[in-house]
Parts: sequence; C-alpha cells; structure tokens
Amino acid sequence: MKRPPPGRRIGSALVLICLGALVGTARGEGFDWQTASPESQGFSKEKLDALVKVVVAKKSRAFLVVRNDRVVSEWYADGNGPTKAQGTASLAKAIVGGLPLAVALTDGRLTLDDPAAKYVRAWKDDARKSKITLRHLGSHTSGLEDAEADDLPHDKLTGWKGDFWKSREPPDDPFTLARDKAAAVTVPGEQLRYSNPGIGILTYCVTASIQGTQHTDARTLLRERVLKPIGVGDKEWSAGYGKAVSVDGLSLVPAWGGGAFTPRAMARIGRLVVRAGDWDGKRILSKEAVAAVTGDAGLPGHCGMGWWTNAGGRYAGLPKDAVWGAGAGDQLLLVVPSLNLVMVRNGQAMEPGPGEPPVRKDDVFTRYHDYRARTLFEPLVAAIATGNSLIQPPLPPSPVIRSIDWAGKDTIVRRAKGSDNWPLTWADDDHLYTAYGDGSGFEPLLKEKLGLGFARVEGSPAAFTGVNLRSPTGEQTGHGKDGKKASGLLMVDGVLYLLARNAGNAQLAWSRDHGATWAWADWKFTTGFGCPTFINFGKNYAGARDGYVYVYSPDADSAYRAADRMCLARVPTGKVREWDAYEFFAGLGAKGEPIWTKAVADRGAVFAHPGRCYRSGVTYNAGLKRYLWVQTLPGTEGGKADTRFEGGFAVYDAAEPWGPWTTAFFTEKWDVGPGDSASFPTKWMSTDGTTLYLVFSGDDSFSVRRATVTLHPTK
Repeated sequence: MKRPPPGRRIGSALVLICLGALVGTARGEGFDWQTASPESQGFSKEKLDALVKVVVAKKSRAFLVVRNDRVVSEWYADGNGPTKAQGTASLAKAIVGGLPLAVALTDGRLTLDDPAAKYVRAWKDDARKSKITLRHLGSHTSGLEDAEADDLPHDKLTGWKGDFWKSREPPDDPFTLARDKAAAVTVPGEQLRYSNPGIGILTYCVTASIQGTQHTDARTLLRERVLKPIGVGDKEWSAGYGKAVSVDGLSLVPAWGGGAFTPRAMARIGRLVVRAGDWDGKRILSKEAVAAVTGDAGLPGHCGMGWWTNAGGRYAGLPKDAVWGAGAGDQLLLVVPSLNLVMVRNGQAMEPGPGEPPVRKDDVFTRYHDYRARTLFEPLVAAIATGNSLIQPPLPPSPVIRSIDWAGKDTIVRRAKGSDNWPLTWADDDHLYTAYGDGSGFEPLLKEKLGLGFARVEGSPAAFTGVNLRSPTGEQTGHGKDGKKASGLLMVDGVLYLLARNAGNAQLAWSRDHGATWAWADWKFTTGFGCPTFINFGKNYAGARDGYVYVYSPDADSAYRAADRMCLARVPTGKVREWDAYEFFAGLGAKGEPIWTKAVADRGAVFAHPGRCYRSGVTYNAGLKRYLWVQTLPGTEGGKADTRFEGGFAVYDAAEPWGPWTTAFFTEKWDVGPGDSASFPTKWMSTDGTTLYLVFSGDDSFSVRRATVTLHPTK
C-alpha cells in the first residue's frame, strides 16, 4: 500500500518497539498485536487502499483496522502515533459508561431493568422519573432532557445546561444538575432522545451499586477489572476529564465525555467485545453482560448502553451485529464480532465533500451516524473479500459452488423440540431414518427422555412427519457424556448401521428391521474416531462411488473437544461389521491418489483446521457431483462448543472423499444457532443439486432450512 501523505504508516517492528517501551509488562496475558497483509486477512488491498485515502482526506489523525487479531492497516497524521492518546468526546459513553456497567452486571450488582430510583432516592416520588430504568438511561430512551440545545457550543449555553459543562462543585455539578434540573420530557421507553445527563445518572446508579466492594468508583472499576487485565497501561488512557465529583457520598466520574485513549488501547477494548468478554481464556466480563451493554436494548433506536448498534438493519452494508462507540469529531470505535473486525478512527469531524449529499439533521442517526456508516463503516466491510467469517476459512473457495444462500429464518421448520443430533440416512422404503439424543423425539413426545432414540421421517421437506421408533436393544438412557449418542447413520443393502459416540471412543451397531432391534459390535474405535459419521449417498446407498463405506471423524478421543484434524476410514460394504476389514487414510501419493493403511496408528489427516474440527455430516450431491461436508465450528474457549443457539458452521466440498476439499460456505456466526451437528439429506436434494435442505439441531430441535446453491459460470 502506498504511503498516503500527509502522515505515516507504522511498520510492524516499530509498532512493537514503541508499544513495548510504553507499557512494559502490562500486556494482559501476554497478548500483543501482530501485523499482517490485508490480503491474508480477507481484504481487497485495492478497496482498503481507497478507503485509507478517504480517511486521510477527511481530517483524520489516526486510523487503525484489525481483523483476526492482525493489524492490517494503520495510519497516523504527523504529530500522532500509536502512543498518543486521542480524545474520545462521547465515545466515552461506550467505554467509561458502558464497561463499568458491564462489570456490575457480571458481578450481579444490578440489572438493566432496575429502576434508577432504586439508586437515585430523589426520584422515588417523581411520577415520571420513578419509571426510568437503567436500560432507558443507557439507550437514550429515558426521556431525560439533554444538556445541549440549538447547535450552540457549550460555552454559549445558559442556565443549568451551560453549568452542566463547567465542572463546578455541588450543587452546580453536572450530576446534581442531571438529577434535579433535567426534566423527563417524554415517557420512558417511548422515544430515542439523546441525553448526556442520562448517561450521568447511569454512572450514578452503577457507582451506587458497587459501594461496599473493593472498587467504589467507575474509573477505578474500569482500570482494575477491565483495562489492566487486557493490557492497557495507565499512560494509554484517561477518563472523566481527570475529575471526580462527590455527590450523596459517591465519588462520581463523568462518563458522557472527557476521555482519552490511544488507538491501540481502544482496539483492545474492541477485541474484548469481539470475544464476548473473554481474553485468551480469562473471563473478564460475562457473555451476558457484554451482550446486554453492546447489544440492542429492545427499545426505539436499537441502542446499547452507551453503544450504538445496527441491530435494526438500518445500514444494509453493515452486519447486524456491528456496534460502535462514537463522539464529536467522529471519534469512532467500530466492532463487528461476526467479522472479527475492529476499526478505530480519530480526528476532526468528517464532512461531505464536493458531489456528496449534505448531512441531514432529522434525528441523531441522520445527523451523525448515517454519514459515518456511508463513509467508513460500509466501505470497510465491503473491502472484505472473503465474506462474513470471524476467522479465515482454512481452505480456498470452491471452484464449483460460488455461494450458498439461505431462506429467511422465519421459514425454518422446527420439530421434536428438546432433542438433538439428528444424523440421517435414506432407506430402502423411501423414508429417512434418524436418531436423536437427550430428548423425547417427535410429537407426540415420548413420556420419558432418552439419551439415544430413533425415528422415521416421512414426506417432503415442505410437509414431513416424524414418527418415533421404539427399540429396547438400541435405545439408551444415559444423558450427556454418560450415554451413547448417534453420530452417524447409514443404510446399505437394507441394513441400518449406527455409529455411536461416547462409547470409548465409538461403537458400531446395526439393524436388519429398520430400527426395531439392534446388535452391537464386540469391538470399538479406541484411537481417534471419537465422533464418527458416514458418507451418505442415495436411497439405500445407491449411487455410491465404489464398494466401500466411508467414515469421517475428528481425530480425538472425545466428542466434546475440538480436534486439529479430521481422519478417514473405509471398509467394504459387505464387511462393515468386521474390524479387521477397515483401512485408514494415510495421505496422498505423488499423483494425488489416496494411500490406505491397515494400522489405525498410521492414519493421516484428510482435513486440517487446528482447534476447529468438531462434529459433522457428509453427503454426496449427485446433481453437482460433489461431496458436501457440513462441519460445526466450535467456540474458542478451551475447544468447547455450544452452538445450539448461536455460532457458526462451514460447508466444504470435494470431488472425492479424500479431497482436495474447498470452502463452499463459511460463517462464524449464523443468524440462528446451527446446533451441534448438521447435514444435507440426499433425499431432499433437487435433481440438479442446487436446492438443498439443511437439517440441523439448532434450538435443540429437528430444524430444517432451505438452501440455494449458486454455481460458478462454466467456461
């Protein structure tokens, strides 16, 4: 990238030297930024270059872009740099106001629906103010009058509004004025009405809630519980105009403005939000607290607590999980968790140039955020070339599948609430057979909850019926890790085969009567293969590529831990029940041919994605002549995952069971939870292979969602 004058770019070596000298050992669990090329983190270099030129031209002092913990762009105007703190203005509302609130929520000191009058005793008997909650205060819906008016600068304001900005002593201090002079001009919760006094009262309430604890003011709470643990040193920030005011026995720190943070310090805060309060395995804030503070409060404006959000979808070019803090002069911290993206911008106010439409002033969004979104936020997201992934996909894009698009989430059909897993196979009687875990199956639900149960699915994806099957020799009662669970199901020549995990490591069973009775093998997979599944072809294994059955699994001994790689085994279709007949994929030969070994210890990787290989389902799409491998993406906390209600997954495709695999779809955060496992049943694929139905265990249900495949144009 060319160096855009005036100003300077910071090379990786200089950055690390400067930061090391600045903060010494205050680096928060050893984490430090690394630099990387934009291309390596999924950006179009040309688009990012163009955006930097716009940023430079818009009176900026600092611009920093981080993705996947890699600094991909960093520019500073002359006289600025990574060690110089930048004023936040109202961006302080998100940091100095929001983060201490998140600590208090984490500690259970308060809730967002607490009435402010619980802490502000003077409001107890006020007809309107007594109905204001903390949620109202943080989201600018309290109705509390603002201390700004008529576009006047602060030094031109008169009365209590002028005094609010003069930092006087009580009773003329801003907190007392916010409490006693700011009127509640609208009904709480009915209207977005920006209010600096509202944020002041929010800080009052947080401070009151932490009395009697180790840290009794918001500045100290922020320093000790958030900034120090994530490696932000004292020289990198300040808050509250450097002041505190004593009111009602509370030491109150202004949170509506008056902060200063280095761009790198703000980026660390952004990283904490991306990671939902986790810092490399150390829990700084609870997930629930981060979501409550930075997410949609469910009120007009879709604001967080001092944070702004795109939850209402106002900006089409910005993911709905995008959140940002913003202050006068366009001091900006943008965080997009689904993209693992953090952007910091400091400078003077950005203004429309020649040919740009003027900024309207209808409301707070048209006055401030619309131009920010149009100028910075949406172009930054548009510069990402590889789609909405939190991390880079481990494999290149598919040469066949250009995209997979999903029907609206309101079209998802959910059955068998409370049951999960759902491996599927297309049987000789033209029905799908499946198995579920830790539930009571399809409606009408069984009276008892089974650890492993069976069902038959009849009909089309648009109108299907689930029928519970009872099997005394197959059903299991142990729940969670304590009982066998189905991870793979396959019919070959009229015989149902079951792969059951949680059996140390996995065990095979089979049924000759469509699941009524089962026999269990007297051997087990005891090395790797902790969560195995079959490749499914057509009806009763029709259309199989050869005379083998193929088995994939994370190369781990437990179904509850992510592995670094996937392994592959095969066995002749007539010898599935014989352990000695299995062979294991050892790698590819010089011409790309698979190499097989009889020794399970010599198995190789058929797929690798360190720490991300988890549960999966594999089916053959005859219309596309491609194998589709759906893999759930686990969380990052110790390799564990709980994707029932949120999270991501990938669809990889290949022309052969051993690859090479490529990426057809990848998202770290789907718009609904994908569940622990998923697959595309072959029965529900269109003849041309472009209309599919994903069956997934999200929301602990048998969930079905239509997918449309778009292909690359043929040459």
